[in-house]
Amino acid sequence: MSIAVIINPVTGLARPEDARLRAELAAEVIELQGEEPDVLVTQHPGHGRELAEAAVRRGARLVIVWGGDGTINEVASALAFGETPLGIIPAGSGNGLARALQIRTQPEQAIRSAMRAKPRASDVGELGGRLFVNLAGIGLDAHVAARFNAAGSRRRGLARYMGLAARALVSYVPARYVISGSGLHLNVRAVLVALANSTQYGNGAQIAPGAQIDDGQLDLVVVRERSRLVTVCQTPRLFNGSVGRMPECSIHRVRDVQVECPDRMAFHVDGEPVEGGATLAGRVHPAALRICAA
Repeated sequence: MSIAVIINPVTGLARPEDARLRAELAAEVIELQGEEPDVLVTQHPGHGRELAEAAVRRGARLVIVWGGDGTINEVASALAFGETPLGIIPAGSGNGLARALQIRTQPEQAIRSAMRAKPRASDVGELGGRLFVNLAGIGLDAHVAARFNAAGSRRRGLARYMGLAARALVSYVPARYVISGSGLHLNVRAVLVALANSTQYGNGAQIAPGAQIDDGQLDLVVVRERSRLVTVCQTPRLFNGSVGRMPECSIHRVRDVQVECPDRMAFHVDGEPVEGGATLAGRVHPAALRICAA
């Protein structure tokens, strides 16, 4: 049995030529632990899922993804509802899930920890037919994600994301949503509607400070628009864990939810933009994924 390592060569601020160095390091660390490495490099969007599926068919005992939340999403979507666990080497712009799981950022330590760790059950979310392991969202965060992932853009990193978010806070036009499910019914004009399986977008921005990946529920976070000035002034609460104390914010624990809007909705799953319809269904899949994180 092997340990597969799936590397995104251009995640975060990495250069394409870094892929070879990462592959060599991963193989060396795994071999030093007395196990067989199967190191793979993604070539295009969606390739991570294909490589993970193939690694499972070859009998990998563990699949480790070296990348950001988007690549983690691809690999986790392939491993969900199966027995092969997921390991993570965080290398993205935000690393939201890895930060929530307190995974080491040093690659050698992350690999060794994943190899030694006992798999723990994690919930998996779903929105609009797409799985997610960290966060999904409709509204402002989806708007920023679409621009951050725009085709042809080679600039990544936190600075670019924050610049896009700052501009969006000024220009974004909120929509009206009808949200129902799990005993809930809301009719709101909202800046964003997020479904959180874990606590944060990344870099400490905590949208759902109380979320837990193994509680069989998702945290539905709704941030209403009272005025744009208030929204801008309250933004720092994302970084100090007090977002739930915003008068405009409500957080609800849900197992399933339906979101309706007069127009088609763009949304994101783990930061990857998706075009949806005027109705989106969300739900949680309890204990659908196994994660090795020490």
